Amino acid sequence: MELTGKRVLVTGADGFIGSHLVETLAAAGCDVLAVACYNSFNSWGWLDTLPAETLGSVEVITGDIRDAAWTRSVVKEAEVVFHLAALIAIPFSYRSVELYMDTNIRGTVNILQAAGECGVGRVLMTSTSEVYGTAVYTPIDENHPLQAQSPYSATKISAEMMAESFHRSFGLPVVIARPFNTYGPRQSARAVIPAIITQVLSGERRIRLGALHPTRDFNYVRDVCKGLVLLAACDEAVGRRVNIGSMSEISIGGLAAMISELAGAGVEIVTEEERMRPEKSEVERLVCDNSLMRRLTGWEPETSLRKGLSMTIEWFREGGNLERYKARLYNI
Repeated sequence: MELTGKRVLVTGADGFIGSHLVETLAAAGCDVLAVACYNSFNSWGWLDTLPAETLGSVEVITGDIRDAAWTRSVVKEAEVVFHLAALIAIPFSYRSVELYMDTNIRGTVNILQAAGECGVGRVLMTSTSEVYGTAVYTPIDENHPLQAQSPYSATKISAEMMAESFHRSFGLPVVIARPFNTYGPRQSARAVIPAIITQVLSGERRIRLGALHPTRDFNYVRDVCKGLVLLAACDEAVGRRVNIGSMSEISIGGLAAMISELAGAGVEIVTEEERMRPEKSEVERLVCDNSLMRRLTGWEPETSLRKGLSMTIEWFREGGNLERYKARLYNI
């Protein structure tokens, strides 16, 4: 499927990955309709920070995917849907399970139903590597067992199952993308890399984190967005779940040490009990097998971890970006 010139809807466009995806799609010549979550400040989230030239080529609309009627009213304008809108913070999912169910499951069902009713040509649903839980074997391919180790991961598994059911039951052309840990400019403070960078750049000498031994497969956001676009355009990917990842891993402790080195700061890294997941909820190891993604699309990660972290650190140092974050608070 050729995306250039098509009317493309992006839910969650006001967020971290969503705002970068809007830039990627606009640069590729798509007619982008960007959905931001309604709020009384009329804030468009990270879309407000995009260059005027980019934002001027995008139509932004505010609403809420939990409203089925509203969702249908915007989906009917689209030929392709990139569904990224979700609640994603794992610690907050322990506290607000029903809110995660409403947004991540019901919101996804609203998108799927609207896409089917309106004859959308392709739906790219963004899931997460958290659906795998702690690795049973590595690298993790798409046949790895699913393990709900947090309410967040349970809702994303449920959303995936609904998407698969709409494909099998109604022929909806759905692709499910499973990015491993994404990072880069604009990421929310609840994620580990911004948590480390903001503490380091704020002059903290004791960097407070949760468990230091788990490993993750980190991927720069622009690489992930390129992968999402390639998957949406790939006819062979329809009806499939596809990993996006680098096939490399690093421990959280090792990550913190690398960031402090790149930032030129000498710090002590400590574990803080408040930031620990419940024991059986901690995902100990995630490392991607991206062979299916490479076979289907030819995608390869272009940005090394050191390079991506250096660019992310520089973004935090620029233009008051660090001041947007509350470095001394634990953001759940």
